[in-house]
This record gives sequence, structure tokens and C-alpha cells, in this order.
Amino acid sequence: LNPDFTSRGPDLNVSLRDTATLSSVANSSLRKIAIVCVTVIYIPLMLFGLLGNILTILVVWLRPHMRTSTYLYLSSMAVSDLLILLLLPLDLYKLWRPRPWPLGDLACKLTMFLSECCTFCTILHITFLSLERYLAVCWPITAKTVVTRRRTRAIIGCLWLSAAVSAAPVLVMVGVEDTDKRECRCTHFAISSGLLSAMMILSNLYFLVPLCILGVVYSLIGRTLWLRPKSSRRDQSHRNTVKMLGVIVLAFVLCWLPFHVVFSDTYAPPDTHLYFLYYLSQYFNLVSSVLFYLSAAINPLLYNLMSARYRHAVRSLIRTQSHAQARRMHTLTSRKHWTRNR
Repeated sequence: LNPDFTSRGPDLNVSLRDTATLSSVANSSLRKIAIVCVTVIYIPLMLFGLLGNILTILVVWLRPHMRTSTYLYLSSMAVSDLLILLLLPLDLYKLWRPRPWPLGDLACKLTMFLSECCTFCTILHITFLSLERYLAVCWPITAKTVVTRRRTRAIIGCLWLSAAVSAAPVLVMVGVEDTDKRECRCTHFAISSGLLSAMMILSNLYFLVPLCILGVVYSLIGRTLWLRPKSSRRDQSHRNTVKMLGVIVLAFVLCWLPFHVVFSDTYAPPDTHLYFLYYLSQYFNLVSSVLFYLSAAINPLLYNLMSARYRHAVRSLIRTQSHAQARRMHTLTSRKHWTRNR
């Protein structure tokens, strides 16, 4: 293990789910094996996530009947997850070569800001989508007047704005300071000013507060649906939607919980008698980073498994695109044949 690791001070890359933390450990065979394993996982995960989230966006915006308030939230969340996955190659590059950072100070700030902004945005979307379902199930008459597509779009815009404002301190906190190493990491100002600690608290609150809200909301929804007769077609639709959202929330908690478990320990000064556990937490943080990207890629699969409506819309979209492609090929072939005979 590299003894210089403990003297570097806290690294914001860890707090922003940057897999480059493992580069702090000495060049060992275990580290190389871990990097290769993560790379093997990351590449198919990124491709699968990009395809799934793009399909979700296309399904909602190309099929008018899918533009309900629920799927508007899900399509916006797919945009957030898509941006997170597009940043994955940079994290993978920094995992293999943490320094020098090749893209300059501005790119360092923007990529870290975008990652944190999209993270906050995804959490807000899950929370407000669950609150919208609470209104639809527990207060259906109020929901008919309050929950409209126009208001949903306005709320989504506000969620993106709130996430951007919350992540704005990252623009000051990270940068490329050392002209020799040129590493994209936390600045000395962020550490000395306490800005890093404040951002750590905010990041934890963004997980814990929504978790409490989701627990209360789904308890109330479950109680309401349990007490109602199951013959209502509308309630059956609510049940199916709530089941899908419940699985999405469960996946979110399972994927994010390891990161927040290791979050505080990663920054705590290691006890001289617990170096092994301290450095082991760095590898555990790498696992939590894989789970973080998994949470951005898995949602479309959950929609497909839990929602017959989504499956039908995807099949319809693929079928339509296949027919359109076949017609274009037929038209092109006919034109070539007509030109040749002429």
C-alpha cells in the first residue's frame, strides 16, 4: 500500500463516485485484477444502459398515449441516467490513468458538476414521482385537478434547476491545481474552507431525506390499496404502477446504500491500528461505484419487466421503425431498378 495515500487529504473524486480512488493504492496484482474486472463490467453495462434509456425517451416522446405524468417523470429520469452513463468512459479512463488529466480544468469542473447534478436530479425525480402516485391513489379527486401534463413538465423543469443549484458548489470544489500531476480532484480551498464537508452533508441528506419520504409515502399508498376492494379497474392500474415504482425505489436504495455506508469512513482519518479496514474500504467504494452505474442502467429493464404497457409501446416502436426501414429500402431499390431500365 502507498503510504502517501493517507497524506493526500480527502479526495472529492470519492464523494462523487469516481472510481479513480483505487489508483491511490500501490501498483499491485490485486489492483490490476480489480481494474480489469470493473472494466469488463462497465463496458456492457454502459451499452445496455444507453440503449435502454434511449428507448425509454423515444417511447415516451414518439407515442402520445405514453405521455402520462408518470412516464414524463420516467423519461426525464432516463435523460439524467443517460448523461451519467455518457460520463462513464471518463471514469474508466481515470481508473486506468488517473493522471495527468487530459481535458483541462474547465472540463474537469463541468464533468464533475454534471455527474453530481444528474445524481441529485434522479433522486428528486423518484421522490416527486412517488408523491404524484400518492396523490393519485389516496386523493384521486384532488389529483385530477392538480396533476396535469403542463404542471408535471413545470415540476420537472424545477427539479432540474434545483439539482443544478445544489451541485453548483462542485464548480468551485474541483479543478486541476497541480501542474506536475495534473489530476482532476478536490481543490485545497474546498478542503480548508469546509466546503467539502458541507457538500458531503448535502449529499447524504439527498439520500436520507428522500428515503424517509419514500418510506412514509409507500406505507400510506399500501394501506390505502389494502383497504380498498380489488375489483376496481382503476385501482388495479394503480396497483401495477405502484408495484413498478416500488421495485424502482428498492433498486435505487440497494444500489446507493453501499456508497453511503462507506461514504463517511472514506473521509475519516484512519486509525493507526485499522489501516487494513481503511484501505479495504477503498475497494468497497469501487464496488459501490459499480452499483451506482448499475442504478442508472437498470431502470429500463425494470420498466420492461413490470409494465405491460411499456413492453407493448417498445414493441410497437421497434415494429414501426422496422417497417419504415423496409419501406425506405424498397423505395430505394425500386428507384434504382427504374433508373437502370430507363
